[in-house]
Amino acid sequence: MARDEESALIWTRPEPRTRRPKFTREQIASAALAIADAEGFAAVSMRRIASELGAGTMTLYYYVRTKDELVALMDDALMGEVLVPAEEFPTHWYDALTAVATRTWDVLIRHPWALHSLQSAPLGPNNMRHFEQSLAAVADTGLDAADKFALLGIVDDYVHGSVLRACAPTVSGETVEEALRYAENLVATGEFPQIQALFGGDVPREDSRHAYAQAVDVASARDRFLRGLSALLDGVAARMNLSLPPS
Repeated sequence: MARDEESALIWTRPEPRTRRPKFTREQIASAALAIADAEGFAAVSMRRIASELGAGTMTLYYYVRTKDELVALMDDALMGEVLVPAEEFPTHWYDALTAVATRTWDVLIRHPWALHSLQSAPLGPNNMRHFEQSLAAVADTGLDAADKFALLGIVDDYVHGSVLRACAPTVSGETVEEALRYAENLVATGEFPQIQALFGGDVPREDSRHAYAQAVDVASARDRFLRGLSALLDGVAARMNLSLPPS
């Protein structure tokens, strides 16, 4: 058996060429992503993908041998969405990191299951391209390798944390109302002066309901993400003595 056929890593093997391919890895990955988006990652299986593509389940094993290889393809397809087009890539580190971080946030919001379900995926070509692009963003900062890694890690942590919060499960309107009544009763005890001062006395029901709706709205979450990212990068610039982009 040839050496590349022995590898467990799908990227080390070329796509099948011994017969005329009916499907591509990209088609299989795209179908898998669509299933996960619509029904959750647990719904993804070779049988389910085969049904979507109008193929026999065993036929797909000609292209993808294991579930791990399927996960690798899904992760690589998702990382392809994360890449900022070369013609849109900013030249200043601040703008470049903003572009990379924002695109990553947008992709993960579209595929919220991915943050947990694709963690075990091996490094693929688009993941490498994303890493290369991230390093390109900070190439002209003058930072050493350790500080570049630290900066990219800080931004990644912020992006992932923001996505987790934005995608947290919502609760029913009835539960919200019950929680607000409970909060009002607690505030009335006088044991929460800061909360009482924040809302100007009692907790206004309409204001609280609106604040909760804003907190779980994806559009509002994106605005909060962008404001927080700006504050983060401003702080990084001050801490690491980096230039800010021209106004």
